[in-house]
Amino acid sequence: MAKIKERFICQVCGYETWSYLGRCPSCGSWNSLVVEVVAGEMVKGRGRKEAVPSLLTEIADIKGERLVSMLGEWDRVLGGGLVPGSLILVGGAPGIGKSTLLLQVAHSLAERYGKILYISGEESPEQVKLRAQRLKALKGPIYFLAETDVEGVLAGIEGLDPVVAIIDSIQTMYLPAIQAAPGSVSQVRECAARFQRLAKKGGTAVILVGHVTKEGFLAGPRVLEHLVDTVLYLEGERYQAYRILRAAKNRFGSTNEIGIFEMDARGLKEVANPSETLLAERPVGVAGSSVAACMEGTRPLLLEIQALVSPTSFGNPRRLTTGVDYNRALLLTAVLEKRAGLNLAGHDVYLNVAGGITINEPAADLAICLAIASGFKDRPVAQETLVLGEVGLAGEVRAVSQLERRIEEAIRLGFKRFIIPAGNKSSLFSQNDCEFYSVRSVIEALEVGLEI
Repeated sequence: MAKIKERFICQVCGYETWSYLGRCPSCGSWNSLVVEVVAGEMVKGRGRKEAVPSLLTEIADIKGERLVSMLGEWDRVLGGGLVPGSLILVGGAPGIGKSTLLLQVAHSLAERYGKILYISGEESPEQVKLRAQRLKALKGPIYFLAETDVEGVLAGIEGLDPVVAIIDSIQTMYLPAIQAAPGSVSQVRECAARFQRLAKKGGTAVILVGHVTKEGFLAGPRVLEHLVDTVLYLEGERYQAYRILRAAKNRFGSTNEIGIFEMDARGLKEVANPSETLLAERPVGVAGSSVAACMEGTRPLLLEIQALVSPTSFGNPRRLTTGVDYNRALLLTAVLEKRAGLNLAGHDVYLNVAGGITINEPAADLAICLAIASGFKDRPVAQETLVLGEVGLAGEVRAVSQLERRIEEAIRLGFKRFIIPAGNKSSLFSQNDCEFYSVRSVIEALEVGLEI
């Protein structure tokens, strides 16, 4: 009979110890160690064999070309397509469309490259087929396996030898040798490690679906993110049409690219021109609205920033943001009060980025300031105006990168009036019928943008 031993694993960082500790020595979190019961044969060390190092220059290149699907947004985020033998982790909130997206990817790859294996531990074969019929994704050699035992899943993958194996989801998989429930820290980590070894020794690319916590992080130990080659997040509001696929980690490409999809009755549809789509319903002649161009990797996105400023009914004014960092919004509001003389202390300020997009770069600072000032003074910004610039605490407007690409995208969509930092004046190029205003401070930007 195998001996049973207990070890403790940190749920936050994956630190292991054979004795319980109230605080994790690795990450410092309290009460994060959970017990794991393992069989004796897993604890017992294996026989060592001599490891022979190799010259880096003599190591063979990765075999095979990238697997390119017919979903351009998916390929863009991966860096040009799926790399054979890679391990991909796709996370997202329940009902956001992870299974829908991966079934569409499976359909596209099966038609071009051959056998795809879809393993589900949560849904029955009938449920998956019903979704495939709705998505019109039944063509091509897509195989299905309903199994949660990792040993059985690995045997199925090795027997079929598919181009891609999709595991939906990693939290439902389990190893019988580990005396813990599926979805626990130890089960998730060990199951992911098995799939990693499978992907690295063969040409099968493995895609894992992962659940997320209430805080929006992938459930399970953080070591799960370190094991995989690429971590993708499918984001967006469940009841909104747009979904954003974002790479948090990518060993085979950039993590700056995003893919934008629109959910409809037939699944996720690529948004070919996201800037035009996001600005399609922008109101005309309404105060509290401005447009900024933000870079998402190599793609400039034109986003509408909306601000609602109204007298407060309480002692302390409220500050609420959606799509804009809350602390950044407070900082810019303070700059407007101190440097531009706007009395916002008695007003509530509500900020929103239309379309459910989140702004992460400071190039949109000046557009946020202009939207707040426009809402406060009830003076609309001209419809064809693009605002760019980072705002400092002294009220100065700082230069932004890749100005030409941002302006080219705006001109293509009909913008003819540009408020830009004075530091970018030297990089301007001549454009007919376009007006460029170089500003050095927030006050100058407000005078030009609101014509005051």
